Amino acid sequence: MDLFNENWTPLLMQWYDKNKRELPWRTESPRDPYKVWVSEIMLQQTRVEAVKAYYTNWMEHFPDIPSLAAAEEEEAVRQWQGLGYYSRVRNLHTAVREVMENYGGHVPETREEISKLKGIGDYTAGAILSMAYGKRETAVDGNVLRVFARIYNIEENILSAKVKKEITELVKARQDAERPGDFNEALMDLGATVCIPGQPRCEVCPLAAVCMARAAGKETEIPLRITKKEVPVEHLTVFVVKAAGSCHGVLDTDGEKQQRFTGQAMDGAVADTDFFLLHRRPEKGLLAGMWEFPDCPGKGTEGKESLADVLKGLGLQLVGDLRKSKPVQKIRHVFSHKVWDMEVYPVEAVMGSIPLPPEWQWVSADRMKEYNLAGPHNKIGKNFV
Repeated sequence: MDLFNENWTPLLMQWYDKNKRELPWRTESPRDPYKVWVSEIMLQQTRVEAVKAYYTNWMEHFPDIPSLAAAEEEEAVRQWQGLGYYSRVRNLHTAVREVMENYGGHVPETREEISKLKGIGDYTAGAILSMAYGKRETAVDGNVLRVFARIYNIEENILSAKVKKEITELVKARQDAERPGDFNEALMDLGATVCIPGQPRCEVCPLAAVCMARAAGKETEIPLRITKKEVPVEHLTVFVVKAAGSCHGVLDTDGEKQQRFTGQAMDGAVADTDFFLLHRRPEKGLLAGMWEFPDCPGKGTEGKESLADVLKGLGLQLVGDLRKSKPVQKIRHVFSHKVWDMEVYPVEAVMGSIPLPPEWQWVSADRMKEYNLAGPHNKIGKNFV
């Protein structure tokens, strides 16, 4: 039997029809391109189980393109909070507004047009076009690369542009012409549940008989993935700064923002309400525009002294001896290109007479949930507020 030319597509489709995963974004037929789009963006670098609840919640708030386009970016980011990689939601929000403005709210049906939308690359374009519109387009992700590398015993680095291109051509050749979207999802399901990394479950694989890596006894060695060098680790010191006593400065209370707190209570704020200092990150760059507890590079004494100087520069008077303080929380947060190792210290401070710059804000504990805290800082807030 010529394994390379064996037509195994019917075997895959029969398996998929019996074993496909029940997922909230697969319930409609025909598929809604907007819902395919949202699910695929959420699934980027995120586990399926983690996405399910976020997707359901998202659709309750933004059930269609007009509702998302009409929302402010900050509200979209708030509903995304916890999924990470926030550029995804910002790009999605920008792109749906492009769809409303340039395509009358209808997601484009050609690869050329849909690929012009912000945040949509080759994979997402192929997924939407095949799953929602029935177009014969490929959607090659990590699962598909792994499955094809094993079926065809490809021993080269699957992350190289050359191998990705070769596999994409193989996918095109094997794709079910009548059910291109289902074919793409069948490959994803097979890779996610059977042809898994490390030890594939060959005993239940519908393609075991045509798998060239298995025939060669190399199913656990393939695929070959040569990744980039190790990501750098950055050490950060974080202060959870709580207002102590009377203070002057910009506060967020139950009324309007940008007001002054000068005594035991103001504008309905309860005297014993805790206020925490937050800083808004720049509008561009990592975690753009999100809120965080005050932090700075460094750890131990060096980090504490550096961050204390920043706060004193804002006019804060710190309470207690920071030199003797120990971190009450340590967080390791992994990004795709770097790692943050964070040491967290509780700090009390009294604000002097200098008004806070607009990117700094005192926020009441009961309103903290209304702020889009950056991923690792959201973890910190849950332990203090």
